[in-house]
Amino acid sequence: MKIDRLIGILSVLLQEEKTTAPKLAEQFEVSKRTINRDIEDLCKAGIPIKTVQGTGGGISIMDGYRIDRTILTSKDMQMILAGLRSLDSVSGNSYYGRLMEKIQAGSSEFISGRDSILIDLSSWYRETLAPKIETIQDAIGLKKTIRFRYYSPGGDTEREIEPYYLIFKWTSWYVYGYCLLRNDFRMFKLNRMDNIRHIGPFDANREVPLPDLSNEKIFPGGIKVKALFEPDQKWRLVEEYGPSCFTESDDGRLLFTADYTDMENLITWLLTFGDKAEVLEPKEAREIIAGMVQKMTIMYK
Repeated sequence: MKIDRLIGILSVLLQEEKTTAPKLAEQFEVSKRTINRDIEDLCKAGIPIKTVQGTGGGISIMDGYRIDRTILTSKDMQMILAGLRSLDSVSGNSYYGRLMEKIQAGSSEFISGRDSILIDLSSWYRETLAPKIETIQDAIGLKKTIRFRYYSPGGDTEREIEPYYLIFKWTSWYVYGYCLLRNDFRMFKLNRMDNIRHIGPFDANREVPLPDLSNEKIFPGGIKVKALFEPDQKWRLVEEYGPSCFTESDDGRLLFTADYTDMENLITWLLTFGDKAEVLEPKEAREIIAGMVQKMTIMYK
């Protein structure tokens, strides 16, 4: 629809300092002539758009222009506030709270109904997580490297990175940046980071690829798992892997199948079920668990 395209073009112009008609035409899959007509319509609507021809030219909004919030619907405003509240749940300062007050000020009649979405991104670690996020946010804004102690299965290391993105994924927070120790882009889990501090400025001209956050990239699989679970563990399998991850066996137990990435994590996960789970494949996992059970029997005997 044309109105959706006009709002989309306006959104691009508000976020970017300058763009071009060919770029907008490609983005919205229309002709350059259509984009030019859209720009004329936006100008007629009172939005101060300027166009500059030739090399270095483009389309932009005049400095100082502020969007009238009436372009947003009541539902739009509620979604914006829900997003701000989620960020406020892990904020170490009052910035997002003040921003919500600004948006809500004088618009109580515009925001109808009660809040229907509440998101808390802080998990169990709010007290330690909020200062980390604030420190990393500041470093990204100031273009400063951060140094920290990192705890991983391979041991503890001291790392220094150029931070570029804060990421919330797989129920945890991560920072994505260029690691000066590995000379490559890496992602670090905030809960494994300690003693984070700013170091010094870094060159902001490095070409930074967007992180690939697909499950296939981060968790490539490779370990074929088959295990039998007691029926009373169905709720947990559904919660963690979905209702299609198992089939019911003749004896009532649940036959679970999946691809796993790391043997150590697989063993740790299976052990959390105690005697409610029996691993069938891979054979190596059965042997490791059997050995651990023997040692634990001696330990607790």
